[in-house]
Amino acid sequence: MSDLRTTALDYHAQPRPGKLSVELTKPTVTARDLSLAYSPGVAEPVREIARDPELAFKYTGKGNLVAVISDGTAILGLGNLGPLASKPVMEGKGVLFKSFAGIDVFDIEVDAESPQAFIDTVKRISITFGGINLEDIKAPECFEIERTLIEQCDIPVFHDDQHGTAIVTAAGMLNALEIVGKTLAEAKIVCLGAGAAAISCMKLLVRMGAKIQNILMVDRKGVIHAERDDLNQYKVMFAHDTDKRTLSEALDGADVFVGLSGANLLSPEDLKRMAVNPIVFACSNPAPEIKPELAHATRSDVIMATGRSDYPNQVNNVLGFPFIFRGALDVRATRINEEMKIAAAIALRDLAKQPVPKDVCEAYGVDSLEFGREYIIPKPMDKRLITVVSDAVARAAIETGVATQPYPAHYPLQSAEDVFNGNP
Repeated sequence: MSDLRTTALDYHAQPRPGKLSVELTKPTVTARDLSLAYSPGVAEPVREIARDPELAFKYTGKGNLVAVISDGTAILGLGNLGPLASKPVMEGKGVLFKSFAGIDVFDIEVDAESPQAFIDTVKRISITFGGINLEDIKAPECFEIERTLIEQCDIPVFHDDQHGTAIVTAAGMLNALEIVGKTLAEAKIVCLGAGAAAISCMKLLVRMGAKIQNILMVDRKGVIHAERDDLNQYKVMFAHDTDKRTLSEALDGADVFVGLSGANLLSPEDLKRMAVNPIVFACSNPAPEIKPELAHATRSDVIMATGRSDYPNQVNNVLGFPFIFRGALDVRATRINEEMKIAAAIALRDLAKQPVPKDVCEAYGVDSLEFGREYIIPKPMDKRLITVVSDAVARAAIETGVATQPYPAHYPLQSAEDVFNGNP
């Protein structure tokens, strides 16, 4: 761990601090170049944008620029360490946007005294961007912050901690259930954790066919049930009339366990309580709710997913958000709606069933990857993601009426470098 700490700190400090920089997209070699880049030439696009604000997409980088914004109240698994401490994470998100989908990013850390102050700040600066990715904001405030900003902004606003996790989880869940011969509609699901990611995961699964009466959610006080009087409006939708009160009781006969909570909270004894061919998504990071080695030793029939890259079936948000924003930006969607999220999940589900290219296998040091118990979710290094996910999202935006531009002439994309080839 000390070696990782030293290496990580050196990585962020050397040879220059941070992970992002601004690059020039126009020549600045001659005096004429500078006169076009700034005064007097810059006055011409200024006049055009003042005449027609839509021309900002033609004459500035707005259409390919996303703000990654946090208040630092829920940084990774570290908690509320403040906005400045969140900056390395926001820069890291920018790295992923750029490297996977060719999207430019400004990371913005907001020192806000209240959720409303945060909302007001983001709303005022939103005109700068083509989209907003909210990050590391604690629940339940994150729900109201996102909802309000979606209403007030005319660009996509997306809280990845909620929806990115939900989309990737849904994709893997559908495949895991198919492998064991079960359906989402019949599956009995136990969710350990009731924060932003957990609630969004369960809501998306319900939209895709899960029965809400088949879902038991467990928080720090036990099963969320109808007799509790301490539930916020987001938890109460999962409160059922049930006599089950503990995680152990909830897991009796359960088909699926989704963990978005903490390390080592699923015991072998509780895993044994689950139905035949249990599906376990232990997504707490870096330490899952149960270690895969222990889960497989306990149940030979378990399908196991985690949030870690060193085990099969990683639930990784990078499978979603870069390509979701890519598709949304390319049709100038005004929002990322439920249909676009479901389209992304279905695209990920289907991609996992396709033959895996050799270069993907080589990137992960294996001879082959094939749809099955140890491969239910695509790998992040799969270059086809930008083709299938971005395309699915763009089409869904058009079909649901939130796109303001037609299907791009340069689609389907093949790589991040292809992003603007052929764009008007």
